[in-house]
Amino acid sequence: MTVTLRSLETAVPATELHQDAVRDVLAAQPDLSRLGKRLVSTAFDSSGIERRFSALAEWEGPPDHGEPVFFEAGTGRFLNPTTGVRNRVFERAATRLYTQVAREALAAAEGIGPADVTHVITVSCTGFFAPGPDYRIVRDLDLAPSVQRCHLGFMGCYAALPALRQAQTICRADPDAVVIVASVELCTLHVRTSNDPDTIVGSSLFADGAAAAVVTGRDLPASTPLLRLDHFETVLTPVGEEAMAWNIGDNGFEMVLGTYVPHIIDEHITGALEPLLAHEPALADLPFREIPHWAIHPGGRSILDKVEAKLALDPAQLVPARETLRDFGNMSSATVMFVLQKILRAATPGAQEAVCSMAFGPGLTVETALLTVIGSAAGSSEAASSAAGASAAVGSGAGRGAGAEQP
Repeated sequence: MTVTLRSLETAVPATELHQDAVRDVLAAQPDLSRLGKRLVSTAFDSSGIERRFSALAEWEGPPDHGEPVFFEAGTGRFLNPTTGVRNRVFERAATRLYTQVAREALAAAEGIGPADVTHVITVSCTGFFAPGPDYRIVRDLDLAPSVQRCHLGFMGCYAALPALRQAQTICRADPDAVVIVASVELCTLHVRTSNDPDTIVGSSLFADGAAAAVVTGRDLPASTPLLRLDHFETVLTPVGEEAMAWNIGDNGFEMVLGTYVPHIIDEHITGALEPLLAHEPALADLPFREIPHWAIHPGGRSILDKVEAKLALDPAQLVPARETLRDFGNMSSATVMFVLQKILRAATPGAQEAVCSMAFGPGLTVETALLTVIGSAAGSSEAASSAAGASAAVGSGAGRGAGAEQP
């Protein structure tokens, strides 16, 4: 049966971070060595990022009440709260974002209301709490208490694709199922100063963001573009287990992001695509650039450079990923959903075009998806213009709404 993603909404917190300003603050930390300061400048300047967003209002100035916890704006000094303190902020700020994007996605799904939802799948690797975000979505959106819930935790940057795959599996098993998939990542809660190269690279890349989609196999009319979920595959590369990892430390979660990761992806990306494209022999026989759309998780600029070169893609095919990286940074699992949203909202009315999506994470794990973007049959150039305008509004910060967190 056909399973489609019928709406996809994104949001970011209110605090906007400009890359050059964060670079200068981080490079000025008194505990950094001369080498550390040079590494900060190199990592930030080569990141391909212009701005990011954070759930922490302390970046903008002193808190309204109490003492600063994460960042002392007056002195520009990074503080080092415990993991417990960071996680309590995650619980408050993430809950707002989860319910915001889930509510917006449900409102945007034509012909579907709260009473239709049968399943909720939530995703995050930047915090934990229970009752969790899946529970909060059911309660705050007034969904049925019988809604089945699942949380995919601590999988890393690739987790949105397994979540969509699980939604597809549910809908194929139950034709009446309606699944909300929601991802929220608050990576900036774990930023800290360090001379460690992996920590510095992580500080230059990671950001906060949220995305939610409604997935169903129901045959419903639609006046907006849809995304058909066709095939998913998982591949573990034979090397790279130590090159990318995400661990819980006493003072936040600790990223391991080795500089060799882009080389591993370069060596194994074509092999990772083979089992996915085997589902569609007509596509497997084509040059990669003949697949119209590529939704690549922008883990960093060097990763996108390797993907583009190895697959001989047209630079225009990486524009959705590069623009997402430039405007939002790496929001872990939510990021590929931002890329898919750009592709979905630019869909040609009446057309059906293949989308190949890839996301990378600890393991080294490569998650892939073959999708079809379906332009609205009722669409026109006017509808396409309206969708492009909506995409631009999201990119400019519309829909942030959830606010920033005062610890």
